[in-house]
Amino acid sequence: MFSFILWLILLVISWPLALLALILYPVVWLLLLPYRLVGISVKAVFELFAAIIRLPAKLFNKAFAS
Repeated sequence: MFSFILWLILLVISWPLALLALILYPVVWLLLLPYRLVGISVKAVFELFAAIIRLPAKLFNKAFAS
C-alpha cells in the first residue's frame, strides 16, 4: 500500500517517470528472479550443512537429557 501511495505521488510530480517505472518494474523483477533463486538455494545448502554439523551434538544431548 505504501509503494502505491509513493507511486501516486510520483504520478502527480512526474507522470512520464511514473509510467516508465510502471512499465519497467516487471522487467526488472524478471531480470532479478534468477539471483533470488540462487540466493534461496545457497541459503538452503548452508542450512543443510549447519544441520549436519549440529546433528551429533543434538543426538548426544537427547541421549543424556534424562
